[in-house]
Amino acid sequence: MANASASSHASQFFDEIEQVARLLDRADVEKMANELAALRERNGRLFLIGVGGSAGNCSHAVNDFRKLCAIEAYAPVDNVSELTARANDEGWDTIFSAWLEVSRLSDKDAIFVMSVGGGDAERNISTNIIKAVDLAKQRGARVLGILGRADGHTGRNGDVVIVVPIVNPDRVTPLSESFQAVVWHCLVSHPILQMRKTKW
Repeated sequence: MANASASSHASQFFDEIEQVARLLDRADVEKMANELAALRERNGRLFLIGVGGSAGNCSHAVNDFRKLCAIEAYAPVDNVSELTARANDEGWDTIFSAWLEVSRLSDKDAIFVMSVGGGDAERNISTNIIKAVDLAKQRGARVLGILGRADGHTGRNGDVVIVVPIVNPDRVTPLSESFQAVVWHCLVSHPILQMRKTKW
């Protein structure tokens, strides 16, 4: 019985992956590619911000944007010492905004939020992302994102946001975080962005 259940889950999960891929707005992906090309052209920096599984995705994506696309990119989560010192001494809410202030975030730069919800002040979720988005808006930096929901803080305040379609409300998180990787790999292999070939 367990094998039948696992087989049924796998089938449904990959059917949902297929549905998301069909429904994803390709025009938004093209818009994001153009936005990133313009960022590189003006010598702006890209700061990737996320928590939980999305933090891991940010770390991986920084490598790809730097190595394949020659975009100066950073992920605050890669410096665990600073991240935890700020969380311990100043509070979780400002771990990203304080990092961006030291990095002198400017109107040439962009933040790129990878998040399921994009921050929700009323529910006290991802308040660190909210503060980073607010700082970016104050500084005139562009706010980009790959999100699982359009109604969060990043979705409402972002300049170019790709929303992963909800095909199953019970699997918003795994599908959103999976498609963060799919979308950024589409971007780093885009002909207007990719400058160096992969080995394979």
